[in-house]
Amino acid sequence: MSTATVSTPDTDEECAYCDSRIFDHDPICVRDCDDDCGSPTYFCNYACLTAHVEERNLMAGNACRWSPEDGCC
Repeated sequence: MSTATVSTPDTDEECAYCDSRIFDHDPICVRDCDDDCGSPTYFCNYACLTAHVEERNLMAGNACRWSPEDGCC
């Protein structure tokens, strides 16, 4: 089982996508816990996280399969 240490980033921490200061916005912390919960990556908002994921095609093959017949969650 992987564990992660929770800590608050520096006040000058920059967004991994746009280089803005994360605390000037609505910050998000992301960890890859399939890879031993490495260092966190910070984004200043969901728009930057979404752009990062889309540009790198990170959701290909990782999304859950869903169809209207399956119903909701």
